[in-house]
Amino acid sequence: MKIFLTATVMLIASGGVLAQVAKRPTSIDDFFKIRTVRDPQISPDGQWVAYTVATKDLEEDESETRIWMIPAAGGEAIPMTGEGYSAGNPRWSPDGEFLSFTASKGDEDAKTQVWTLNRLGGEAQQLTDIKQGLSGYEWSPDSKRLLLLIKDPKPEILTEDKEDDKKPKPHVIDRLQFKRDYTGYLDRRRTHLYAFTPGDTAAVQITSGDFDDSQAVWSPDSKSIAFTSNRTSNADGNRNSDIWIVSADNTDKGQTLFQVTKNLQEDYAPSWSPDGKQITYVTVIAEPKAIWYATNHLAVISSTGGDPRVLTENLDRNISQPKFSTDGKSIWFLLEDSGESQLASISPTGKNLNRMVSGELSVSDYDLVGTFATPLIGRFHVPREVYTYKAGQLKQLTQENNELFAQLQTAEMENIQYNSADGTEIEAFITKPLGFNSNMKYPVILWIHGGPTSQYEFSYRFEPHLYAAKGYVVIQPNPRGSTGYGQKFAQALFADWGGPDYQDVMAGVDYVISQGYGDPDRLGVGGWSYGGILTNYVITKSQRFKGAVSGASEANYRANYGHDHYQMWWEQEFGLPWENAEAWERISPFNQVDKITTPTLWIGGAVDWNVPILNSEQMYQSMKRLGRETQLVVYPGEHHGIRRPTFQKDRYERFVGWFDKYVKGQN
Repeated sequence: MKIFLTATVMLIASGGVLAQVAKRPTSIDDFFKIRTVRDPQISPDGQWVAYTVATKDLEEDESETRIWMIPAAGGEAIPMTGEGYSAGNPRWSPDGEFLSFTASKGDEDAKTQVWTLNRLGGEAQQLTDIKQGLSGYEWSPDSKRLLLLIKDPKPEILTEDKEDDKKPKPHVIDRLQFKRDYTGYLDRRRTHLYAFTPGDTAAVQITSGDFDDSQAVWSPDSKSIAFTSNRTSNADGNRNSDIWIVSADNTDKGQTLFQVTKNLQEDYAPSWSPDGKQITYVTVIAEPKAIWYATNHLAVISSTGGDPRVLTENLDRNISQPKFSTDGKSIWFLLEDSGESQLASISPTGKNLNRMVSGELSVSDYDLVGTFATPLIGRFHVPREVYTYKAGQLKQLTQENNELFAQLQTAEMENIQYNSADGTEIEAFITKPLGFNSNMKYPVILWIHGGPTSQYEFSYRFEPHLYAAKGYVVIQPNPRGSTGYGQKFAQALFADWGGPDYQDVMAGVDYVISQGYGDPDRLGVGGWSYGGILTNYVITKSQRFKGAVSGASEANYRANYGHDHYQMWWEQEFGLPWENAEAWERISPFNQVDKITTPTLWIGGAVDWNVPILNSEQMYQSMKRLGRETQLVVYPGEHHGIRRPTFQKDRYERFVGWFDKYVKGQN
């Protein structure tokens, strides 16, 4: 049963309540007015909530993130960091004295450090001075120390010759996993844990070795730290990760560790019980061949080790971000289910599952103090904002986007279920044009999500609203391979990309046409990442579409082996490319490129090592050689996600322009 939750919208400006304004369609420029809210953090006394707000500046061609603070009871938000630099990771010291954050303030060579703000006022003070910077931190419960995540420095960064730092050095590689998007070529420098006492000049290293350590959390008594690490002998060749414990006073750089979990698959995201006797975490218990299609379950284990208890073994849905309540009587977590992400809780015994915040919404993050939570909630028509949840009551706290969205016309959305070719039920979201008339026929865009292990949710996405404002019906299906519908549904795609998921999305297009308002002669298809990959299957198997946008997609899979960063995943799903070439070639759309008649825009980032531009280049080259209508757009310096605002605008203009030209037939 669906639960419908309606938020009261209050529009507050310095002059009082905003005057009624005439609403208008969504435009591309509106994308750059959206304020992205993240990382809500409750103060220890429960009186304030800190959070981040990211904005985009087209003129300066950059983005910026600032930290804000708002009374938990509601009221005016206060900016805590200034303009001109980005700040993130707001954290309250447990004694409530400081609000800390990370930033790289100063000159262009400044590294990310921890800064603190005194709640009584004053300028931010730099707390750490780590030469290579840091990637994360957490306060100890007694507020006396910080836990830092620091990557081993490059040898040259420890010298005083700054000019030598900037000279290019050769990449010397000896790892099985030797590259990663946004990071580049990988060497043996690893991320380890350090303990830092404010006022000291140096941090004390407490883990070491040829392993990466992450997701570190303090024990309630501030004496130990639990963290996640793959410490097997072949960490680049398996997906095993375990929960480990190290003393915060360790003097041998982590040679003395205690291994809490011993599952041969993923165990991660640890969180301590208030008494320190238990740790809750996320675990994968499916067979190894399930790889990324496997369900992520909630588990509890004694902090001294032993047999874990899987609390959600009978709940075939992904969970994430587990946290014990302050009284230890429940474990809170995010639960993915059929187009929703819910805030849920369960007893440490595995009983009393409670879906506390659910319905037509998407919870992407939350903080918890006692039984007071601050879920970050998005809905289909509005971006994520911070809410408060207490005693069963949900209330919107931040209003970062209310003023903008009060000006925009709302597109009609319909959540549907339909049957695929083999009878499998598929869920989808249909966004209808402004002023929709069911007696008219509209051009249709099939817009496919990435992953494939993700799902479209009741959360705001800019694309369907933009396309609806341009007069398109947009269908966003969750085909097989999607999460939120159980492991069998997701794993149906194993080694069969472009098989059941192709049938599922095509059945969605047929559903829209069968309703009478979708024009079968004006169909477009597109997506990014796996959305682009599935687009490639659609246009090689069907000639029904008049225009296609293939964003950051793959097509010639064997050419990707050793070029993208998925070597282990490729091997586990398809085998070694020289031993099982048939499996790789069977699913490669490149081998059917001659069947494409749909005018196709190939588009992506020049330095994307997640889904390399090589694929788009080969597909473009082949279509051009065949004399087909096509275009290739490559964004210099961009990875898998396009970050530069002017490039983001260019991309949306090209999406709309391509569909308008080839689907609508406009010049």
